[in-house]
Amino acid sequence: MRMPRMQVYLPHDLYREVKERGLAASELLQTAVAGEVRRLELEARADQYLAELIAEVGEPSEADLARAEALTGLAVSAGAN
Repeated sequence: MRMPRMQVYLPHDLYREVKERGLAASELLQTAVAGEVRRLELEARADQYLAELIAEVGEPSEADLARAEALTGLAVSAGAN
């Protein structure tokens, strides 16, 4: 299958690394772009879900936000161990 071509510019240090390591730049770029597109899709879905949730139950209170912040901190701490 023939794919469209795209010209990409890299800083000299990255270009040198790609060449020295014999990396397949096209495959790397495809993987990186696919990953970024997926991340953006998931972010948009999360934003949509949050908007729907807020419409259903209302904005979180200051106490809700403080509790969520504390739980997030606990989860991050537990993950570090």
